[in-house]
Amino acid sequence: MPAAILVLSRTVDGETRQPAAARSRSVLSRGLSLLDAFSSGEPELTLAEIAGRTGLPKPTAHRLLGDLVEWGAIEKSGPGHYRLATKLFWLGQLVPMHRVLRETALPHLERLHEISRENVHLAVPDSVYSLFVERVTGRDAVPLGIGVGARLPSHCTATGKVFLAWGGRERFRQLVNVGLTRFTPRTIVMPGLLHRDLARTKERGLGVTYEEAEAGVSAVAAPVHGRGGRVVAALSVTGRAQTLDLDRFGHAVRAAANAMSSALPSCV
Repeated sequence: MPAAILVLSRTVDGETRQPAAARSRSVLSRGLSLLDAFSSGEPELTLAEIAGRTGLPKPTAHRLLGDLVEWGAIEKSGPGHYRLATKLFWLGQLVPMHRVLRETALPHLERLHEISRENVHLAVPDSVYSLFVERVTGRDAVPLGIGVGARLPSHCTATGKVFLAWGGRERFRQLVNVGLTRFTPRTIVMPGLLHRDLARTKERGLGVTYEEAEAGVSAVAAPVHGRGGRVVAALSVTGRAQTLDLDRFGHAVRAAANAMSSALPSCV
């Protein structure tokens, strides 16, 4: 019988030392968790905030932040303050699927902006979130607190409702498990009500929000279909709740999304 190999861990400076292979995976996971601490609403964080959000000890967070600063993923924005750096942006531009979607969507986004004079977005599903990868806007459009690269929960965005409606039970279940956060008095936070709203979304072929992510702002979105009919993206128009013509822009968004679906390469 071969001899049993016993691998011991030990504690140094309050941290448990693991075997090298396990430690490598753990360091990578912890380093990535630092990047997840940032959001579009809070692009700049202190060391204490990052440590609190990741659950890491401050010395560990500080050491990993130093590595990420050296690599170029994070930069210091002031004493004890950090923000994401541009290296992540240009790496994101290399994602083939997103690049193809953005290039294909741009003329349709520009046309939608000409019609609506409001904010026009291209979004893609990202787990239980809606990730905004392209935007066309102008000075007449309502100011928004989100931009390219922003990621919002699916239940309060028109594009997110599209992804949930066509995403099947598993995506809906994952979102409910994460929790339905209330952003405004109109945000749908009851799973049963959201389920019914998603049934209407699929029936009319459009995702619609009424001041559910931000007060005074409404949106309408339509699915973009790729190979095999799966939903790979969504186009949306977002504007002032009091003046946004959801019926008119709903037709325009659906037409643009259909045209984009037809223009996508067969590989998407």
